Amino acid sequence: MPVHGAGQDLRTPGPTALRLLVGAQLREVREAREITRDDAAFVIRASASKISRMETGQATFKPRDVADLLTFYGVIDDKERQAIMILAGRANEPSWWHPLRDIVPSWFEACLGLEPDADLIRTYEIQFVPGLLQTPDYARAVVSHAHRMHDKVQIDRRVELRMQRQRILAGATPAKLWAVVDEAALRRVVGGASVMRAQLRHLDEMNRLPNVTVQIVPLDSSYVSRGIGPVTLLRFAQSALPDVVYLERLADAQYLTKRAEVQPYLHLLNETAAQAEPASSTTEILRGCMDAL
Repeated sequence: MPVHGAGQDLRTPGPTALRLLVGAQLREVREAREITRDDAAFVIRASASKISRMETGQATFKPRDVADLLTFYGVIDDKERQAIMILAGRANEPSWWHPLRDIVPSWFEACLGLEPDADLIRTYEIQFVPGLLQTPDYARAVVSHAHRMHDKVQIDRRVELRMQRQRILAGATPAKLWAVVDEAALRRVVGGASVMRAQLRHLDEMNRLPNVTVQIVPLDSSYVSRGIGPVTLLRFAQSALPDVVYLERLADAQYLTKRAEVQPYLHLLNETAAQAEPASSTTEILRGCMDAL
């Protein structure tokens, strides 16, 4: 089964990553000039917390504010100013999921915005097939269970959103995905035997792509992930962007970017990959799961 929307390419810088890049550039210049956030905030008639949100990519950019800050920071070279101003303008453009924004919880927006810009996505999943590798029918079964009170139209739109996310794995410059999945998630029959069988075949096909690696932690493994739930780490080609760890919870999500916070989860992902069977064994394990259906 091909990646949904394979003819379309999301691999262009999106507003979320652009906000992070512009914010990082503004912070770098401000700190180089030894200017405090309070002093910068005074120039644009704002608070220090707003400067902090701008520098961490959590706020949109008003052209006048960016221009005033650059002037205050002593950035007078026209080419340098124009480059930052252009990026700031693009960072304010609507995100790709804008038509579906009413079904996107605010805590999930950053993940949707960062995925298309990630060079490498690493994920560890213990309950379900990772969303980027789900078939439409499997996704519909998962979404229907999680949103039982929603009507069919809402369910379909949530499935559509999940399928559109998968476009980052196709196109001219696809993202690299390295997924480690607990075999228990593959033994759990979601949506019925036929849906599950198709999902397992799809996993096998995706594992054959040059940019996708699927490893499985077998049921008879003695490895226990210390009670940690699903983990996703996003790594970017741009050196100015730090690794981001995404931890989804019941009603919200946590994003970690500080090196000291990210490192334990990077270690966990390395550990799970070492404990899992090699990707060359994935086909055999998946066949065993299908035979049991």
